Amino acid sequence: MADLTTTFCGITSPNPFWLASAPPTDKEYNVRRAFEAGWGGVVWKTLGDDGPPVVNVNGPRYGAIWGADRRLLGLNNIELITDRPLQVNLDEMTRVKKDYPDRALIASVMVPCEEAAWKEILPRIAETGCDGFELNFGCPHGMAERGMGSAVGQVPEYIEMVTRWCKETTDLPVIVKLTPNVTNILGPAQAAKDGGADAVSLINTINSITSVNLDTMSPEPMIDGKGTHGGYCGPAVKPIALNMVAEIARNPTTHGMPISGIGGVTTWRDAAEFIALGAGNVQVCTAAMTYGFKIVEEMISGLSQWMDEQGHARVEDVVGRAVPNVTDWQYLNLNYVTKARISQDDCIKCGRCYAACEDTSHQAISMSEDRVFEVMDDECVACNLCVNVCPVEDCITMETLAPGALDERTGKTVEADPANWTVHPNNPSATAAE
Repeated sequence: MADLTTTFCGITSPNPFWLASAPPTDKEYNVRRAFEAGWGGVVWKTLGDDGPPVVNVNGPRYGAIWGADRRLLGLNNIELITDRPLQVNLDEMTRVKKDYPDRALIASVMVPCEEAAWKEILPRIAETGCDGFELNFGCPHGMAERGMGSAVGQVPEYIEMVTRWCKETTDLPVIVKLTPNVTNILGPAQAAKDGGADAVSLINTINSITSVNLDTMSPEPMIDGKGTHGGYCGPAVKPIALNMVAEIARNPTTHGMPISGIGGVTTWRDAAEFIALGAGNVQVCTAAMTYGFKIVEEMISGLSQWMDEQGHARVEDVVGRAVPNVTDWQYLNLNYVTKARISQDDCIKCGRCYAACEDTSHQAISMSEDRVFEVMDDECVACNLCVNVCPVEDCITMETLAPGALDERTGKTVEADPANWTVHPNNPSATAAE
């Protein structure tokens, strides 16, 4: 049976599933229930300095995007960091770590961008016995307006500076949580590395307004007739998170840096995808808030079963396996040719493939009078749109044309040797190089 034990920055946990810093990790009661349910670790909800407690709103804090079946696709929040006194949190963390020494307990921290503030709070938190720190440089609302959160995470120089302060202050692992609200994630990731960070975690929430109430003309969630931007998370942000994780994992100067993957992890498969793209573990929030702590049981059993089927003995065997196959568009093989194929046995004659292709694509699907849909190879560019709109799984598939076969659309024979845009005769740069 696969061993799900993971060691991340020297921190060992029984499985790679950690709860992210958020309401599910706000207090001792929650965290104990999480550990009893099977979570391998938690990142305690972000701690602030020892001044007056943070004040959260007393009205709705969440907005949502749903699918047609009311399944939660995305969650927007205007929640701030913990509004409980620092010492209360520290006392609870101490008790939890004592009772669950085999679970990872990470302290998320956010204080003003002042050296004294960071160097004062970290030793106090370390006395709880926590396993490490996560520097919250990602929160896009409320705290950012005070010069914290994403206000730091969007400035690489600040990331490097604060990270260095923290590394000078503690021997515990320091994880830098990155904001996705930047044009290129590599700058912040490199800054974290330059500051001495032991790892990065990403993504934090995406700046968003999820909806507008058209009766009151106010963004949701609404507080006394007004709304504000918040942080977007959940399954909808997973593609963005996967891309940013992959960019860090494949970039020559950040490759090999430990990554904690965050963003829409709802199933074991989501976790496996993050791990394959370079994450050493994953953090979960929205899924737990939607389905409860016991969702981790399915994640654990599913990942374990998949690893057994694939012959992976340890999580480390999966980390980064997909990274070599992530490339830039210009290096894709232009001699690789596929065509769509429709299974008439599985087709329910809904016509969605035909409508999509006829109206918005390449007019490569024909429809007979008795609603039989067939692909016309001389028009099919293999865009895959029909596969994605078809409601029947595997009814439409993509068939690879073998070398030597004729591509009826171009009239050319499929070549065996790969060739990409860098050597294509239509590329002015390639022509000039010759």
